[in-house]
Amino acid sequence: MRWRGGAGAAAMAALLARGLARGWAARGALRAGQRCVAVPGGPDGEVGEARRAAAAGEEASGQPTIFSKIIARSVPATILYEDDKCLVFRDVAPQAPVHFLVIPKRPIPRISRVGPQDTELLGHLLVVAARTAQAEGLADGYRLVINDGKHGAQSVYHLHLHVLGGRQLGWPPG
Repeated sequence: MRWRGGAGAAAMAALLARGLARGWAARGALRAGQRCVAVPGGPDGEVGEARRAAAAGEEASGQPTIFSKIIARSVPATILYEDDKCLVFRDVAPQAPVHFLVIPKRPIPRISRVGPQDTELLGHLLVVAARTAQAEGLADGYRLVINDGKHGAQSVYHLHLHVLGGRQLGWPPG
């Protein structure tokens, strides 16, 4: 197991346009008193991305996702942690001062598609999320989010855990 730091860049032009300012904040350019603001959930935000992904049949397409490209290192990311089962990297469009993703290296399209054979891996993802949150200084708490399918606003069909923290989070979330 190894913890990593390093410079990252947005993976695609669309992600760059949507997340550049927030990406700078996640890389430490956020000044005291500034905070990240959520991207609108409407048709141009994450909900729109989820609708487009579902309409395009990305879950069943068999094509590599942006996350599988990050695992393969063909798309850059700010990697925080990696082991033989998972990868942790900063979100390019953070919704909180600290926002990173924990993904399994073995592609699982949705949390609703897991089975008993995935029990150990899912537990491992949660432990890695907790340890990374600790390493990121989230002692006051954080939120774990897993989006599932179109109505859950899942825009990438590769299971991923969002870990958000660094400020007081509101409730209800959606």
